[in-house]
Amino acid sequence: MSNGDIFVGEIIGTAILILFGAGVCAAVTLRHSKARASGWIVIAFGWGFGVLAGAYTAAPLSGGQLNPAVTIGIAVDTGKWDKVWVYLLGQIVGAMLGAVLAYLVYLAQFQANVREEGTTEGTAEDPLPTLGIFSTIPEIRNPVANLITEIIATVALVLPVLAFGLTRGLGESGTTVLIVSLLVVGIGLSLGGPTGYAINPARDLGPRIVHTFLPIPHKGSSDWGYAWIPVAGPLIGGALAGLVYNVAF
Repeated sequence: MSNGDIFVGEIIGTAILILFGAGVCAAVTLRHSKARASGWIVIAFGWGFGVLAGAYTAAPLSGGQLNPAVTIGIAVDTGKWDKVWVYLLGQIVGAMLGAVLAYLVYLAQFQANVREEGTTEGTAEDPLPTLGIFSTIPEIRNPVANLITEIIATVALVLPVLAFGLTRGLGESGTTVLIVSLLVVGIGLSLGGPTGYAINPARDLGPRIVHTFLPIPHKGSSDWGYAWIPVAGPLIGGALAGLVYNVAF
């Protein structure tokens, strides 16, 4: 794969991933959305379908990694680092693009973000949250616990992804991406409660950058004080998964 193919493939695939993922979070969160308050299961499946669509689309160009933690895990296992920077750059750019596209889809809902006066939802001084549509927010803010959660959840993603490569039938049938997508749904349902399961530095960092600059009414803070955890945790988890896979398999 050429650097150009990798870069373009990761941009397109990651943009689709974030479009679906941020899109389902917007659908569940924002006022005047037909899917509002439909719950965590909907969010988990929305992100899983985003992996499905993005990875299958990017696969012919870049292999569809879409996640710096996966890229780092593969590099740690194989020792091949020369194209890592191309993957990471494409993933960050794609994540930012996907966040912008999700914003445009829900533009009217974002513009109506302020809560209606006279309702049980408060006033214009108490807008609906928007950062959680783009990036993760811990349910309990505890840096050590949050970091541990992200590390473990990412190992639970990357180690099976690496192991799936040993299963010849999955590769030959083309169902590897489908299985990974279901794995992401499972991680969301089982391990996503504490931190919102970033498990992907680009998925959190790119949209957080976009949230900082988008003209969303009363959008509030982009919470940069927390932003290092959904970056560092998945990168550590990806590297650990690569080491474990290299030793055990």
